[in-house]
Amino acid sequence: MLHNGTNATVLHSSKSSQSDLSAAMKSSEATEKLFLQIVWDWLREWQILRSPFFPVLFSLTVYLSCCLPYIFLDLLCSRLILIRHFRIQPQNQVTWTKAWRCLCKCLHNHVCFILPLSVVHWYWRPVVCPPLAPEMQSVIQDVLVCLLLFDTQYFLWHLLHHKVPWLYRFFHKEHHLYTATFSLTAEHTGVWEMLSLGFFAKLNPMLLGCHPLTEMLFFVTNIYLSVEAHSGYEFPWSPHRLVPFGLYGGARYHHLHHFKVKVNYAPYFTHWDRLFYTLQEDDIEDIK
Repeated sequence: MLHNGTNATVLHSSKSSQSDLSAAMKSSEATEKLFLQIVWDWLREWQILRSPFFPVLFSLTVYLSCCLPYIFLDLLCSRLILIRHFRIQPQNQVTWTKAWRCLCKCLHNHVCFILPLSVVHWYWRPVVCPPLAPEMQSVIQDVLVCLLLFDTQYFLWHLLHHKVPWLYRFFHKEHHLYTATFSLTAEHTGVWEMLSLGFFAKLNPMLLGCHPLTEMLFFVTNIYLSVEAHSGYEFPWSPHRLVPFGLYGGARYHHLHHFKVKVNYAPYFTHWDRLFYTLQEDDIEDIK
């Protein structure tokens, strides 16, 4: 009888623990959903969200905001040894002439090409803002899938434009003007490259039927990772150090691509370069 009583107590305790865990998980999910709903309600109040000019302003704001910390580091790099220690090619300094050239190119592309296309897209597919925010799990899954799709599309586009000489010469060579990259070189591209990659970035959330908030978060993530990959800096907290098993390349791999040209074609992850035997990391230290 005592043995049965003990079993009943253990069983009751186990059920109680499971119930507490389930309640905690539901509470966490509710908190996450409430947070996203508050953010989404705040964004929906912005009238500019439905404006044809929003994509251009959003893209430029996010891009320049991501570049700004690295620009500040570039200014200090020549003065502080600590910062030079983290720069992949410390012997190549970023000059105002280089930065201004890249900035002008970026502004020209946004005003002359992205803006007209944004107006056309707004007329063809007006912005719809649903009242409910997406769930956190859905946001994370969709952003990750969009990144993987973009990584695949960019890899194939990039590989093709390096393997076909006339495609490289007329459409992609401009992006390789600088062998030592810095943040503003991320969007130092020709019109064809800018529109191609912009099309991929816009297409993937549409294919997945992503919530507008998820789409915005994907754009922010994509732009930041692109800037980081071109930043020319390698920190202990860089994305490639946070993602395990060497699955992510980041700045050190993409910097080597600009330096040696024929390697490391994927923008972010490393699996496609491994499969196509174009991954190279041995000479990272040689270019410092």
